Amino acid sequence: MPLTRSDFRYELPPHLIAQTPLPRRADSRLMALDPTRGTLDHRRFDEFPDLLERGDLLVLNDTRVIRARLLGRKDSGGTAELLIERIVGVREALCQVRVSKPLKIGRQIYLAPNEGPLTVVAREGDLYRFEFARDVDSVVDACGRVPLPPYIERDPNEADEARYQTVFATTRGSVAAPTAGLHFDDSVLARCEAAGVAIARLTLHVGAGTFQPLRGDDLSAHRMHSERVRIGEDAVAAIRSCRRRGGRVVAVGTTVVRALETAACDGEVQPYDGETDIFIVPGHRFRAVDALLTNFHLPESTLLMLVSAFAGRRCVLDAYAQAVARGYRFFSYGDAMFIARRADGGDDAV
Repeated sequence: MPLTRSDFRYELPPHLIAQTPLPRRADSRLMALDPTRGTLDHRRFDEFPDLLERGDLLVLNDTRVIRARLLGRKDSGGTAELLIERIVGVREALCQVRVSKPLKIGRQIYLAPNEGPLTVVAREGDLYRFEFARDVDSVVDACGRVPLPPYIERDPNEADEARYQTVFATTRGSVAAPTAGLHFDDSVLARCEAAGVAIARLTLHVGAGTFQPLRGDDLSAHRMHSERVRIGEDAVAAIRSCRRRGGRVVAVGTTVVRALETAACDGEVQPYDGETDIFIVPGHRFRAVDALLTNFHLPESTLLMLVSAFAGRRCVLDAYAQAVARGYRFFSYGDAMFIARRADGGDDAV
């Protein structure tokens, strides 16, 4: 029978949802899962370089999180909370909006006394298109807040400015962090390179839709939000070189998997500059990625489905049960999993 949303349900005690980062990035725990060999090990993240092999290629997402959460007041006096979904022009952005009543075209929102208004210029599905009084980047830097995910039940603080950002983030544009990369510090990266592991970078700007739940049980009816991807010639050359020497392509995060699988639709990764709305579920034939570093994901989420496609649903849910039993920390500021791709393509299909 086809899989449904409920096939990816698991029980998670709320106290295991990490609300703050650990003192050091590499202090997190690391579960190492090899579904082909049937092994599962429990480690610390500073041991991650030991799981790599000389000749492997580590692929990072270099996107940088912007201060995408904006608090303001409508011109009518009521409060408004905006979350930028993506910047679509120098002075325009698509936003999720939390207000008491839907906004009409032409309504304005003020963020600060000396800041020009944001004007509603269009409604696009669940999103509003706003025109800013000046360039969006300047406004978010001046008025925005760190866009912590909805399951972190506190306001952002000064520590989040650094910790909800990878140490290799360079290209502005995400409104959520590629969280698998949050575990790396410069020391761990240096040890990977010293062990003969190459590093490549691509960019996928994570949208707020990454937290969007499925609205029905039928996976085939779900449409993913679209995200911007750029994979340059240098990353493609590094992947081809890795293949020639027999190394593994190791994706740091589900965003890297989605980017590479989008660019490998013809069987080999090609340079890519465009959008992706790829939805990876069990039954997907992976063409570009051999191993995956990822965090623990929300029950019934599209990201859990992707990981299940990579390693097999039953295997992943069994590993999650162990993570719960052993008190692993879950979600963005939580612990990590390193997963070798299942050799037979998984145990489920839709």
